[in-house]
Amino acid sequence: MSAEVRLQDVADAAGVSIATASRALAGKDRVSRKTQALVKRTAERLGYQVNAAARALREGSNRTIGMIIPVVGNPFYAQVVHAVEAELQEQDLELIIADSHGEIEREARRLDLLLGGRVEGVIVVPSDAQGSSEALIKTAARIPLVQLDRRVEGLASDFIGVDNDRGIDLVIAHLREQGVRSIVYIGANDNTSVGRERRLAFARASAGLDVHEPIFGNFSREYGLEAGAALVARGELPDAIVCGDDLIAVGVLGALRAAGKRVPRDTLLTGFDDTLLAEITDPPLTSVVQPIAALAREAIRALVLRTEDRDAPTVYSRIAPQLVVRESTSRP
Repeated sequence: MSAEVRLQDVADAAGVSIATASRALAGKDRVSRKTQALVKRTAERLGYQVNAAARALREGSNRTIGMIIPVVGNPFYAQVVHAVEAELQEQDLELIIADSHGEIEREARRLDLLLGGRVEGVIVVPSDAQGSSEALIKTAARIPLVQLDRRVEGLASDFIGVDNDRGIDLVIAHLREQGVRSIVYIGANDNTSVGRERRLAFARASAGLDVHEPIFGNFSREYGLEAGAALVARGELPDAIVCGDDLIAVGVLGALRAAGKRVPRDTLLTGFDDTLLAEITDPPLTSVVQPIAALAREAIRALVLRTEDRDAPTVYSRIAPQLVVRESTSRP
């Protein structure tokens, strides 16, 4: 039935991206006449009919998507915003960014402002795994909403994120290859899904090693400094320190250096996200690479498809990361 055919089906059948299919059906100049003809023939053959809401998202007078992130100063989220904006440009859409500062109340106010500004959809990195639920549920009932990187409990919305279990598995497997026998985890607490998932993944993957008491706080360099100092105060360092993200790792590195400890001479150190910080630290940091371009692409795809069909099956996608090995885990 034609009502069941989606833009994604047309794009796949024509062998083009969903963005190209969208522009071709809209008659955009950026698509060649040959491609426009191909896409239109394919759409006609499949019985595709442009959904009015989807047309408004791509061609309406607003053409604006909202995005809320927890910390605009975090280099990882800066990269995410850049990738999302690049994908939206391919769809001829604009982006409005709001910073929740990781605060539940501020996040709710930002969502209300975006709704008042009549954005066509919103991408949210929730500030709290439980506390953000009410505002996100309210928003998702009115406009398409995609959770990115983090998710909240009790909300059956589209979600796109990295496979945190796989990321930690890669870290631990690498450290085992380096002969690591004792290890500690310094990460964020469970108020975010990412903090909880990485903590649980570490506990599982490190089985059989001498695991020191973990230290939990938040995703920040300042916390990393405090945690690193606390670790040094315990006495002998473990063979390796696994950090919940690059910001924490950079802070830990600073604390170790201040105490006269050296990486990788005295202990190995890893991060997560592979931000620019991982490349410019001394020594450069072994880190899990977040597939940021793929995350952004899938988030926009889910948002557009949700606009086409609000009753479509919920998208839940975990994208596999990679590990970049640098000097911080290279035995001297």
